[in-house]
Amino acid sequence: MEIRPIKTEQDYNSAINRIEDLWGAKKDTPDGDELDLLVTLVESYEMKHYPIAPPDPIDAIKFRMEQMGMTKADMVKYLGSQSRVSEILNRKRSLTLGMIKSLYKGLKIPAEILLA
Repeated sequence: MEIRPIKTEQDYNSAINRIEDLWGAKKDTPDGDELDLLVTLVESYEMKHYPIAPPDPIDAIKFRMEQMGMTKADMVKYLGSQSRVSEILNRKRSLTLGMIKSLYKGLKIPAEILLA
C-alpha cells in the first residue's frame, strides 16, 4: 500500500480507480485501511477543488414542500398569511428569524441553509 497526497487531477483519477478496485473490502484489513485512507484523501481533494455551495433557502423550502406533498396553503402555519407565503416563495420578502425557527422545527430544514 503506497498512499500519497492527491495533488493533481491525475492523482485524483488514480485514487478513484483504486477506490473502485477496493470497494467492499473488509474493515480492519490492509485493503480496508487503504480504502479508508483513499476515501479521506479524495473527500479532502473534492472539498477543495469542487466545493458545493449551500442551496438557496427558497429552493430548499420548495424542495421540502415537494418532498412532503405540501401546498402553499400548508405553509401558512410556518410563514404566516397566504400572501406572506407567496411573497416569500416569490422572493419579494425575506425570511424572518421566527419563520426560520418555524421551518427548522416543523420541516427540519437546516438553519444554516435558511440563514444563507
